[in-house]
Amino acid sequence: MAEITIYNPLKGRPETIDIKFTDKNTTWFDDCVNDHDIHMITDACGGLLISENGFDYPILVDGKSRADIDYSKLNALELKGLYIENP
Repeated sequence: MAEITIYNPLKGRPETIDIKFTDKNTTWFDDCVNDHDIHMITDACGGLLISENGFDYPILVDGKSRADIDYSKLNALELKGLYIENP
């Protein structure tokens, strides 16, 4: 179990959660080149945790899952864009 800080758009602020990343709840993408490339997506806390390759907080999208976005890196990036604007 790991304690990590995430950004929760519903609350409009960072928060700390406990999570265990496993093959059953996480899909990893190893082809990251840029900081804003999606590194992994995780089913967590009743939502989808979208983590970038860089140092930004992972984003928690409430009510979504990996299955909802077809386990897709591109769909995760589009979903994240609905909640967070990249520089």
